[in-house]
Amino acid sequence: MTASPSSCGGLEVLLSTLQNAGDVESTINILNVLDELLSAGTNHRIHYMISKGCSEALLTALVNTGRSFSPNFNLLLPLLHLLAKVGHRDRRIGVKAEAAGAPLLTLNLLRQNIKHARRAAACLWVIQVFSSSVSTANLIGENHGLETIYRIIPHFTTKHLHAIKAAIDAFAALLCTRANVCSVVSQGYVSGLLRLYEDWHAKAIQHAAVAICHSLLRCLHKVTRSSAGRQALVSHGGIRLLYGTTQTCLLRRGLESLVEPSVQLMRRCLTKTPLPLTSDRSAYSFPVPGREHAGPATDPQPDENSEESDDTEAEVSEEADFEDDLETDLNKLRFRPEPDRPKELLPQYSRLCPELSHDFQELCLCSEPEESSVTSSSSSSDEDAALLNGLQLPRSGTCCRWSDSSTSSSASDTGSHKPAASQLEARDFHSHGSILSTRTKAREASDEARQGHSEEHQDEEDESHHRSMIDSLLEKHGVCIPHHEPQLYRAAAATTRSIPGFSVLAFPDFWGHLPTPGLEPMAPRKPNVQRQKVFEDVQRFLITEGIINQVVFDLEDSSLQCPSDSLRFFSKFECGNLRKAVQVRRWEYDLILNADANSSQHTQWFYFEVSNMVAEVPYRFNVINCEKSNSQFNYGMQPVLYSVRDALEGRPHWVRTGTEICYFRNHFCPARGRRTTTFYTLTFSITFKHNEDVCYLAYHYPYTYSALKAHLKVLQESVDPDRVFFQQQVLCCTLAGNPCPVVTITACPASRAWKDMHQLRNRPCIVLTGRVHPGESNASWVMKGTLEFLCSSDPVAQSLREAFVFKLIPMLNPDGVVNGTNRCDLSSEDLNRQWSNPDPVLSPTIYHAKGLLYYLSSVGRTPLVFCDYHGHSRKKNVFLYGCSVKETLWQSGSTVNTVGLKEDPGYRTIPKTLDRLAPAFSFNSCNYLVEKSRSATARVVVWREMGVLRSYTMESTHNGCDQGIYKGLQTGTRELQEMGVKFCLSLLSVTKDVKSLYSHMDNDVLDHKSHNCFEDDEPPCVEEIEYSADCAALNAADLDSDVNANTTDADEEEEGDEGHGEAKLRRGSVGQSLQSSTRGRLFPPAM
Repeated sequence: MTASPSSCGGLEVLLSTLQNAGDVESTINILNVLDELLSAGTNHRIHYMISKGCSEALLTALVNTGRSFSPNFNLLLPLLHLLAKVGHRDRRIGVKAEAAGAPLLTLNLLRQNIKHARRAAACLWVIQVFSSSVSTANLIGENHGLETIYRIIPHFTTKHLHAIKAAIDAFAALLCTRANVCSVVSQGYVSGLLRLYEDWHAKAIQHAAVAICHSLLRCLHKVTRSSAGRQALVSHGGIRLLYGTTQTCLLRRGLESLVEPSVQLMRRCLTKTPLPLTSDRSAYSFPVPGREHAGPATDPQPDENSEESDDTEAEVSEEADFEDDLETDLNKLRFRPEPDRPKELLPQYSRLCPELSHDFQELCLCSEPEESSVTSSSSSSDEDAALLNGLQLPRSGTCCRWSDSSTSSSASDTGSHKPAASQLEARDFHSHGSILSTRTKAREASDEARQGHSEEHQDEEDESHHRSMIDSLLEKHGVCIPHHEPQLYRAAAATTRSIPGFSVLAFPDFWGHLPTPGLEPMAPRKPNVQRQKVFEDVQRFLITEGIINQVVFDLEDSSLQCPSDSLRFFSKFECGNLRKAVQVRRWEYDLILNADANSSQHTQWFYFEVSNMVAEVPYRFNVINCEKSNSQFNYGMQPVLYSVRDALEGRPHWVRTGTEICYFRNHFCPARGRRTTTFYTLTFSITFKHNEDVCYLAYHYPYTYSALKAHLKVLQESVDPDRVFFQQQVLCCTLAGNPCPVVTITACPASRAWKDMHQLRNRPCIVLTGRVHPGESNASWVMKGTLEFLCSSDPVAQSLREAFVFKLIPMLNPDGVVNGTNRCDLSSEDLNRQWSNPDPVLSPTIYHAKGLLYYLSSVGRTPLVFCDYHGHSRKKNVFLYGCSVKETLWQSGSTVNTVGLKEDPGYRTIPKTLDRLAPAFSFNSCNYLVEKSRSATARVVVWREMGVLRSYTMESTHNGCDQGIYKGLQTGTRELQEMGVKFCLSLLSVTKDVKSLYSHMDNDVLDHKSHNCFEDDEPPCVEEIEYSADCAALNAADLDSDVNANTTDADEEEEGDEGHGEAKLRRGSVGQSLQSSTRGRLFPPAM
C-alpha cells in the first residue's frame, strides 16, 4: 500500500500508517481505532476492511514487530488480538500469512512465551486462524507445532483457562490436514486426548470447564476422520469412555451440550461390521439372455488397504446437482429425435387397439352376456382358463403354503417357476411352523373339517378335509371385500412365475384387505429417540452379556431351526422381501433385506411374515441395510401390519404401526464389497396384541401381481357389456414369462350407425401406466382406484368413457413385483431409465409400451395425456412432474432468449384441476423441469419423442400429507384409490365441453382448501442422520469473546486462586460458548 494519504480514504491512511509507523504509541492508537471499527461494524464493513488490505497490513506489522530480538508485547498483544479477529473473517488469511512469513514467526513467539499465559493465548488464536489454510497447517505441523501446542494442554486446573482453551482450539484447527492427523496418531496423542477429556469431564461437573471439554471433543472428531484415528480411539477404550461420560452428561443439566458430539463420535468410531451374508448379491439370480450368469463369486473383494475417510464416504445423491442437471440444449428440448425402430414394425401394435376393429355386432344381436360380452380377450383366454382351473388352496396355516415339492417343478425356458396343479399335494394344517395366527380358531376349523373321520383314514382324506376347512374358514370368518375373491386370487397366483417358484400365498393377499375405518395420524417422534437407539447399539459393542446374535431366519437355508422362544420369520412368497433375521437380544432383531435380483443394491422394500410372538411386549426391529440417505420414517411414517387373528375376527386391515421409529446411518458395510458403501438403519418397535398371532409387516401396503390379475378378472366380469367396452390383452411376456396386461376401456357406441362408430374411433387416447418400480406399491393402489372408477356406473365415469379411449398398463414390471425387488427388473436395470432405447429382450414391457405409443402417433392418435404412476419415499403429498421448455431454461439460468419461444401452457391444466379436486394433491410440489438425469424416463421420452404435451409422472407419498384436510395424516389405501379417481376427474378439464361435464360433479369437491396450505420439502431431521459432521467450529463471536476477555486482564501473568480462575472463565467465552452458536451476535451494538 503505497498510495499517499491525500489520495486515499481514512481507512487506507490508517493501514498505510500501521505498516510504516515507527513508534509504539502511534501503532497502538491505530490498532485501537481499527478494533473499534471492527467491533462496531457490520459484515459489509468488516469485509470492506479486509478488501482494502487490513489483513496484509496487520501481517506486515506483526512480522516487523516480531522479528526484533526483544519484541515489545505491549504492541504485539493488541496486534495479535486484532489479527485473530480480522483473520477469522478472512478466508485467505492462511495463504496471506504464509506469503508474509508470519506462521513460523508466530510459532516461535509461542515457544518463547509458553510460560506467559496471555501472550501464549494470543499466539495460539493467531495460529488457529492461520490453520484455515491446509498448506499453512501442514507448514506449522512440519515445524513441530503440534508437539509444542500439545505440551501446553494440562490436566484439569483452574488457572489460565483461556490459554488452555486457545491451545486446544489451535490443536484442533491444525488437524484439518491428513498429514497432521497421521502425525498425531503415530505419536500416540489420541490416548492422551482421551485421558485429558476424561479428566476435564470429571471435574467439569463441579467447575465451569465444559467448553474445554467441547474443544477436546472437537480434536477427537478431527482425528477420527481417518481410519487410523478411529482405530486408535477404539483401541484405547475411547468408545467405552465416551459412553460412560455421556451417561453422566444425561444426568447433569449443565452437561447436555456434550451429549450430541459424543454420540456422533461414538457412531463414527464403531467398527465397520460386514453384513452377516455370504454374498452381497441378491439371493435370487436369474439367467439374463446375453449375459453370463452372475453368481456370488463376482462380488468384489474388500479393499483392506484403502485409507478410509468419512469425508469421502458421502453418499452419491440420486439426483445430480439441481441446476447442473437441467437440460439447457434447446435442440434437445424442442426437436423430436428419430424413432428407435423402423415404421414397418409398428402395425403389430394394431391388435392393442381393439376399439378400432371391433364390429360391435352384439348391439344388434340378443345373445347371452357370456357370448356377446366385449370384455373378454381372445389373447388371454388360455390364461383365463388357467386362472379358473380349480387349483387347491395351498396350506400350512393361514399363510396357505403349498407343499415344498412344488418348488422343484420344472423350470421354464427362462429359469422361472410356477406352481402346477398336478404338483400340489394336501398337507396337515399344522405341519408348518408359520401357523394360523389364532391357534384356537385353527384347531376349531380343523376339528370341524375332520368330524366323522378316523385317524387311519386321515392321509387319504386330507385333501378333502383341507378344502372343507378353507371353505369353512371363508364361510365363518370371511368378509365381503369389494372386487376381491380369495379363491380367484389363489387361482391367479397359481399361474404366476417366480425365480424361486413360490409355494406359499401370504394370508393378507389371499384373504383381502379393507381400509381402516378412520384416518391414521402420523406417528409423533419421541424426543431423542435416535440417541437412545444409538446407545443401545453402542451397548451391543461394549457389553456382550445378553447378546444372542443368532440367525433365526435365512432365505437361503430352509433347514435352519430357530429357538422355540424366538420370533419366526418367513418371506418366500410373492412380493416378499426379507433375506435374513438375526436375534440380537431377547426382544430385538436385526433384519437384512434382499437386494434386487441379479444385483447387490436397491434395498428398501420389505414384506415378511412373523409369528410365535408374546403379546404386550415391545419388540425392536432393525432393518440394517437400507440405502437411501433419508426417509419419511423420520417424519411420521410408519410401516404397515396385518394380523391374521384380527382378520378372522372381521378386521382384515393393513394398519400403520410402530413406535420409536427413526432412520439413521449405521456402522454396517457390505459383506464382501468396499467398506465405503453406506448403510442406514430403520428401527421401530412393535407391541403385538395377541399371543402366537401370525402377522405380516411391510414397508407399505402390498399389492401383488396376482392381485392385479385377479382384480382385472373381477372387473371384467362386473362391467355392463352394453355400456362399457373393457378388453384385457397381453402387451408382451416378461423375462420370467409373466404376461404384462394392457387394458382398453371406453364406452360402447350407442349403435352401429356410422356417426356413432366414427365418434368412437376418433376419441382421443389417454395412456396410463404404473408400477415400473416394484417397491412403489402405492402406485398400484392409485391405479386400482382409476380402474374401478373407469369401470363403474358413475355418470362422470360414463362421460369420460364417452370422451376418451383409455389404454392402461397397470404393471410395467411384473417380474420385479413378484420377486419382491425394490427398483429393478430381473435384468437388474431400472426400467424407467430404459425408455430412450429399450432392449426388446431385456426390457420387453418398456419396448412394447413405447411401441404402442409410437403406433398411436403413427395413426394420428397421439395420446392427449400420458401419466406414469409412481410412489415417492422422500416427500409428502401427491404431485406431478411434467415437461416445459421455458420453465427448464428459466430455472437453469440459460442465456437463451425465451421471449420468442412459443409453448402451450396446457401442461399446467391437469395439475391446477387436481389441486382443486384432490385433498392429497399439492400443486406447489409440482415441477415441469427436464433434467438430464431423467432424459430416459417415460415422462420425458413420451413428451420429447411422441410430442405429448401433457406427459406426467404422478408421485404419491408413502407417508401422508402436510396440507389441507389430510394434514398430519398418513395416506391409506382408501386415500390412494381416491387419488386414482380424482386423476380421472381432472381429465374433464381437457375435454371440449368442460362446463357440461363439470355439471356431473358435486360443487363441494371443487375446493378442498389445500392449495393455500403448502409447506415446503422436509426440514432437516431433528437428529443427525449422518455422523460425518464435526463438532461445530468456533465461530467469530466465540473468538471475539475469548480475545476480549484476554485483553481485560491488567497483569501479564495473573495467577490468582481457583475461585478467581473460575470467575475469569465465566467472564469470557469459555462460560458462554455453549450458547453462542445460537444466540451470539457477530458484533456488540455500536455505541
